[in-house]
Amino acid sequence: MSDPEPSLTARLSGMNPFSKARCSKVDDDTTGEQLDPHAIAGGGHAARETLITKNQLRVSPALRSFLVNKGVLSASDAGLDDGNDEITPALRALLDKPHVKVPPELIDRSHRLPEYFISSSHNTYLIAHQLYGSSSAAAYEVALNTGSRCVEIDAWDNDDNKDEPKVTHGYTLVSHVSFRAVCETIRDVVDKEAKESANAQGHSAAPIFLSLENHCGPHGQLRLVQIMQDVWGDRLLSKHVREKGHEEQGGGEHVTLAELGSKICVIVEHHIPNEAADSDTSSSSSSSSEDEADKAARHQYAKAKQDAPVSLIIPELAAIGVYAQSVKPADNSWFEQSLTNAPHHHLINVSESALAAHLPAHAAAIASHNAHHLMRVYPKGSRISSRNLSPVPFWAVGAQICALNWQSFDAAMQLNGALFAGTDGFVLKPAALRAGGHAVLASADADASPRIKTLRLHVAGASDVPVPSDRDPDDPIKPYLTATLHIPPTTTNPNSPPQKRKTSPYKHHNLPLLHHHSHGHGARTNPPATDPLWNEVLEWQYPAESEEMAFVRLLVKSDDRFKGNAKLCVAAVRVAYVGGQGWVVVRMVGLGGGDSGCGVLVRWEVVG
Repeated sequence: MSDPEPSLTARLSGMNPFSKARCSKVDDDTTGEQLDPHAIAGGGHAARETLITKNQLRVSPALRSFLVNKGVLSASDAGLDDGNDEITPALRALLDKPHVKVPPELIDRSHRLPEYFISSSHNTYLIAHQLYGSSSAAAYEVALNTGSRCVEIDAWDNDDNKDEPKVTHGYTLVSHVSFRAVCETIRDVVDKEAKESANAQGHSAAPIFLSLENHCGPHGQLRLVQIMQDVWGDRLLSKHVREKGHEEQGGGEHVTLAELGSKICVIVEHHIPNEAADSDTSSSSSSSSEDEADKAARHQYAKAKQDAPVSLIIPELAAIGVYAQSVKPADNSWFEQSLTNAPHHHLINVSESALAAHLPAHAAAIASHNAHHLMRVYPKGSRISSRNLSPVPFWAVGAQICALNWQSFDAAMQLNGALFAGTDGFVLKPAALRAGGHAVLASADADASPRIKTLRLHVAGASDVPVPSDRDPDDPIKPYLTATLHIPPTTTNPNSPPQKRKTSPYKHHNLPLLHHHSHGHGARTNPPATDPLWNEVLEWQYPAESEEMAFVRLLVKSDDRFKGNAKLCVAAVRVAYVGGQGWVVVRMVGLGGGDSGCGVLVRWEVVG
């Protein structure tokens, strides 16, 4: 496959996905820009390629002096003796050290498939808005290259060519792309990954799951099968991986992740009697940030989708869903006892609002179900501007697939990137959420006295904070860092907001008197605003049971007083990945997930 970057840039450039007017009432700290096609924040190829260039980050003179004063480096190792800005071997070692360290056991592929979280995309074909946007095969390349391992295809009959089904968001103004083109794009990514794996000793590409939402009639479905078989060939998982006669063939134990190799695995719908209506289409929910045009379009879409007849799945298509059949259960039997009329490997496909209605009251029962069976959670229907659900509460009950709108690099996407950083898009769930665990959740016993942990973030400062290109040169930034702790909700406080902490704003002084040197090392104590020095400690307390599902989102903003504080760069980390690292440089990313060139020097401390 040729280098995809020019084609991606050409095909995705110029698309303005988010109207500022539409997002004006949304919490500005959590919204995001259009995902950069070469984003490095979600894992995947782009992130791995950028990690090898991390030494291109700079360590400011002020931070070098800070490290010397803390006894971390000598003046010589910090490069202060020679008075230049070159990277010394000691500084290079600091920059080369990853700011997160994923325990090897969390990326071991020998466990059963339901025991992994899977980085997942919703309506992958869409660019921008869910009702007005464009469909693009290139969007699959972006999602897979930036870390997604489960992508979604909505397949429809094509009135212009019955033999070539199309991919689109039905009942909307969204454009369409051919199903064959989408399959060809996925095939090319698989082939590229296979080539990379061959060149990387000891590494093999992870499987790709495809969530297929079928709207085709019998002929169209048969064509879907034929096109998949034709385009993907032996890349497609079309039969069980174990020999016939093994207990798994009869619906027993799930296959392991390792046994799936790097195959394309299709999730096919399975319709059960009296199945639930698609909760994504509810027209009753509304958002205060919606304008009238959006609201009317969403209601029209909801009605059309609810009135549409169900397309029964033909046997040829059903057979492709070897290890996952998507169902919408008619009642609560799936977590209260066992799913009635269940296929051999069912996947509960549920909207965020439908699942949230069962939480926290049934959290333990749902977690127990998800220790043995797959679950996919998708955004509610009112998220038409491609805003995302918050995945942390659903991960906390073991939902393997939290499907996110990959179009928007918002807070949810950043947290998703934190969970899957340094992985191939599959992360082993905490022991309590796996088979044999006790489903010990942060929302468990409200009467118990939870063990409390303390998290401290020592923030030194930053180098090369980006300045927006349209900012007035006479309006200097005054950067500060906000750090927000995201943990699962608890029974005693189910609606508690994330805990936000922040440093004081840094302001560069232009007075010559303040441009003096510190400790004889030649570093200014009054660095420029793009190299702020904060030297503060931010602290949180949280239940110990929440630690494995705790995340911290870092956001550098400018204190602009009488106008909205500009967001400058961002990063998110999983607390379980940061222990014992000492001082590290966190590579910050831009608001679309691309490399910002900024590094923040921090040290994490977990006590208790």
